[in-house]
Amino acid sequence: MAQRVESANLDSVWVGDSLFAKPRLEPFTILSAIASVTEKVRLGTAVLLMALRHPVLLAQTIATVDLISNGRLVIAAGTGGAFNKEQQEEWKVSGVSQKSRASRLEEMIQVLKGLGTGEPFSFPGRHFNFSEITMRPAVVKASGVPILLACHWRSNVGKTQAARASKLADGIISISDTPEEYMGLVSEVNSQMGLLGREVDDFESSMYLTVNINKDKALAQINAEEFLLGYYGANIWGDRWGPFGDSQEIKDRMLEYSEAGAKTLIIRFASLDPERQLDTFLNDIAPFI
Repeated sequence: MAQRVESANLDSVWVGDSLFAKPRLEPFTILSAIASVTEKVRLGTAVLLMALRHPVLLAQTIATVDLISNGRLVIAAGTGGAFNKEQQEEWKVSGVSQKSRASRLEEMIQVLKGLGTGEPFSFPGRHFNFSEITMRPAVVKASGVPILLACHWRSNVGKTQAARASKLADGIISISDTPEEYMGLVSEVNSQMGLLGREVDDFESSMYLTVNINKDKALAQINAEEFLLGYYGANIWGDRWGPFGDSQEIKDRMLEYSEAGAKTLIIRFASLDPERQLDTFLNDIAPFI
């Protein structure tokens, strides 16, 4: 599928992350495999549960995959959910307190960026504390591997998430916001970055859409529900997923997010037959976006 996406001149390929709460391959292993059979597409995590890991080990992994892919790696990360027992158990068995995952994430971003330079780096933090570590080889680009942070404008911590991304990250990724909410998120991030003296031109605003493409809207809904319930164990965001429907409906929603400020649109197929969904997307949607 990644090779087909590259042949169609699309921008990027993304993989998810979970230890055991969801049926997932380890993201960096699979991205390395994809890197070996592609040349151009960017390779991203959507989203990485960064705080489950140790930043020094993660920094080495990121630098390795970035080198294998010749600088095509992108890290989209979030604080991670605890919506159900399985997700809560992931934090427990990893020895990470759910309550500390946001502050841990903030420190990890700083550590990853510092170690990625290949120069001696020290970090005196609450969760991580070390002195004069040099990790080589450095990542491919002098600007580092881009890190995008998950933001949900609709949530009661939306402004906090936007402020965190504006200060620490190279972009944002949203999953559950409507186009109108996403527009508010982008506006807030741009405002915060202006206050910090940061340029917004190179800041990546991405939106992650979960779709099912089918002329029969009712069948699209049924197939999407089957996928979501099998994957998450629950339909955690209700009608905030989607759209589930024909190609025109998908195109219209994609354009709404583009007009709301999304520079990158990430498409996931809520389907147990993703190859067929990709066929339809490449034939009926991608050429017109």
